[in-house]
Amino acid sequence: MPIRPIGLLALCIVTLGSPVLASDSPLTPGARPKMEGDIGAGEGPVWHPSGDLYFTGGDRITRRDSKGAIHVFREPSGGANGLLFDFQVRLVTCESGKLRVTRTESDGTITVLADNYGGKRFNSPNDLTIDSKGRIYFSDPRYGSRADMEMRDDRGKLVEGVYRIDSPGKVARIIAHEVERPNGVLVSPEDKYLYVADNNNNVVGGARKLWRFDLKSDGTITPRSRKLIFNWRTGRGPDGLEMDQKGRLYVAGGLNVSNPPYESAAKYKGGVYILAPDGNLLDLVAIPKDEVTNCTFGGDDLQTLYVTAGGTLWSIRVNTPGWLPYTGK
Repeated sequence: MPIRPIGLLALCIVTLGSPVLASDSPLTPGARPKMEGDIGAGEGPVWHPSGDLYFTGGDRITRRDSKGAIHVFREPSGGANGLLFDFQVRLVTCESGKLRVTRTESDGTITVLADNYGGKRFNSPNDLTIDSKGRIYFSDPRYGSRADMEMRDDRGKLVEGVYRIDSPGKVARIIAHEVERPNGVLVSPEDKYLYVADNNNNVVGGARKLWRFDLKSDGTITPRSRKLIFNWRTGRGPDGLEMDQKGRLYVAGGLNVSNPPYESAAKYKGGVYILAPDGNLLDLVAIPKDEVTNCTFGGDDLQTLYVTAGGTLWSIRVNTPGWLPYTGK
């Protein structure tokens, strides 16, 4: 099959060393992301079926309506980070400041879904995903000071894990030490896999990897099934991620300006890395603003990819609809 014309994709080939075929990328040749605005879009973008886009930043949850107007949905937000709509289109939030996961009901009241495990406070809930049964999975890393961490295993070792919420207050830990520092999480269609972004960027030589685990019907993983999908090596590792309806992965990561000694920008530039299911790099949506944190699909056809980066919001059209379970698509 023909190779794409010289340009962004050719740069990716030279920079990242992965063969890319034009027919495999969901981007139109020459497509570039559009900056939607410097509107406090720090993290957690999520699309509402009504046409609104929600995101987090600055201790608030913001709603951008279908006409582009900006509205404060909740402030303060408990340090909201990752967002998700469940199958009843209720907003579920990782409150990294209040160390809990909550759900906003249709009447605006807040239901606490999880605020401890075994009587110990969470580290800082970060990102979340949902399976076909409506069970919610969330990551619980700790970036920054670790002095007040309570979460430990039976041997007293600190845990930065992944948890499953079956119902309010009913929480199970499904990953303890299989990754170093979980960030973005994603359950694949038919609950076959759990993808975990392992981004230990506060440590020289820490993990900067995307892993895939087999997910069992009871909502637990098979530890020995762990498969490396992509490795950012010494660069800034993976953050939030999504999947399109052909199974491609869209992973926020990389860096444009190095953060020595922890993160290099020499090889893996900031943007959304588009990967085949087996981890082969297909394309890069280069975003010139650090740090690129997360992405989601939106638009009536779910073919607009929205990206959050350093308080700014970006968009780019793709040729395949995104996969968003709560929309039924």
